[in-house]
Amino acid sequence: MIVLGVESSCDETGLALYDTQRGLLSHALHSQVAMHEEYGGVVPELASRDHIRRAIPLLKKTLDGAGIAMADIDAIAYTQGPGLAGALLVGSSIACSLGLALDKPVLGVHHLEGHLLSPLLASQPPAFPFVALLVSGGHTQLMRVDGVGQYTLLGETLDDAAGEAFDKSAKLLGLGYPGGPAISRLAEFGDPLAYTLPRPMMHTKDFNFSFSGLKTAVLTVVKNHQEQVIANICEQDKANIARGFVDAIVDVLTAKCVKALKHTGLKRLVIAGGVGANAQLRASLNAAAAKKRFKVYYPELEFCTDNGAMIAFAGAMRLQINPQAAQRDYSFNVRPRWPLDELRVI
Repeated sequence: MIVLGVESSCDETGLALYDTQRGLLSHALHSQVAMHEEYGGVVPELASRDHIRRAIPLLKKTLDGAGIAMADIDAIAYTQGPGLAGALLVGSSIACSLGLALDKPVLGVHHLEGHLLSPLLASQPPAFPFVALLVSGGHTQLMRVDGVGQYTLLGETLDDAAGEAFDKSAKLLGLGYPGGPAISRLAEFGDPLAYTLPRPMMHTKDFNFSFSGLKTAVLTVVKNHQEQVIANICEQDKANIARGFVDAIVDVLTAKCVKALKHTGLKRLVIAGGVGANAQLRASLNAAAAKKRFKVYYPELEFCTDNGAMIAFAGAMRLQINPQAAQRDYSFNVRPRWPLDELRVI
């Protein structure tokens, strides 16, 4: 079965072809980072219009890369939610229009399920069950994953997502967009002893997170700086603040992962989402894995951010278990807010 995946939930347009026998055949991705950079964040209307421009050329590129014709596609999976409503509508309308034109079944996929399953695209995928840390600009959740569609929420952020805290703290330091990679690079040059920032909820008995207080702590440090103007703070001090922030957030994420593994009795940890590409987080988790004797799995770096490959893969996995999951009803709706616990078990 060859499944076409269409991803358009935010600021990346991704298309991919996944074959249940041969694996990932081809994928193409366009990031809108350069377009949104001058605004300091994603502008939803611009994102939607750019998806319209990019989707069909990316489809042609994906088909050419796989060396197949459009008629060879057996089913089409698309991101139904969560995400930006207008952006989701673009991908949904394209997927359902293609399904109607080709007389192929279509399947709406949960964006977070795509991220959760993306590490299974690696050459050495984890086996079920495992604990998953889903950490991105919009989500920070710990889950127990027993199989496709079998997800138990262990804990989640009570306010800001980890990636959101990265971006907002980077903005406070006068760094560009996207702020996460920028503040992480800057932190590499910082003194870890210069600023000790709070580790919110690190020692609570649950598996929840809170990062708004950490962001406020960065703001307080910046405001209390003797120059009181971020543009005048020397680069070394900026690096020191960045280091204090990154160390704090990484410590919290690592501690909660270790606690969740102990609670579930599992020995496999999967990291998914854009923040999963963070070098400091990976180093911390690898050190904890060596000490506590568990194994940690990451998606390939190209699949940490939003992409069509994870949507094609998630759709293919669901169709392998239940071929009736895809429909030839080409009316569609999107779900900008779609809690993962509302996803139907196969």
